[in-house]
Amino acid sequence: MVRSNEINVLGISGSLRQGSYNTAALREAVHLAPAQMHIAIADITEIPLYNEDVYAKGFPSPVERLREQIRVADALLFVTPEYNYSMSGVLKNVIDWVSRPPEQPFSGKPAAVMGASPGRFGTARAQYHLRQTVVYLDVRLLNRPEVMIGNAQNVFDQNGRLIDEATREHIRGLLKALHEWALTLKR
Repeated sequence: MVRSNEINVLGISGSLRQGSYNTAALREAVHLAPAQMHIAIADITEIPLYNEDVYAKGFPSPVERLREQIRVADALLFVTPEYNYSMSGVLKNVIDWVSRPPEQPFSGKPAAVMGASPGRFGTARAQYHLRQTVVYLDVRLLNRPEVMIGNAQNVFDQNGRLIDEATREHIRGLLKALHEWALTLKR
């Protein structure tokens, strides 16, 4: 039996800001991905704030669309900013919506995490909180390598392009490991 090494990844940036370092890092990941990996970027701009009353009437169409994108993806790439020692409310809101029953699409999904911040510790605390959140959802997180881009204002130019080769190599390493992890779990 011939097995495909192609992996389709859905990237989710936890920032809505136009000049987001995290969205810039995700766009760079699209270009740095191994040849057998395709990364699509989720559009979360129209996801409403989670409200149980709205959910009781059914998923809003942007949420349903994202749930389907996650369901069909072979793996996920979360890119999270750090706000107040945790992930952004935007990302937590997306997770809260997508994780509602029925057929929670995160379950068993291979995933990796990275993030960028102007602070020198990158997004270490946010990534750990994200990990704590998605473990309950049965997301199969890649443990290493970790990519925590600190001092982001020095590694991205004013147009959001990554100008630091060491950071590029870290992202390449993460994507290569995610590719291998997704193939391992696929078998």
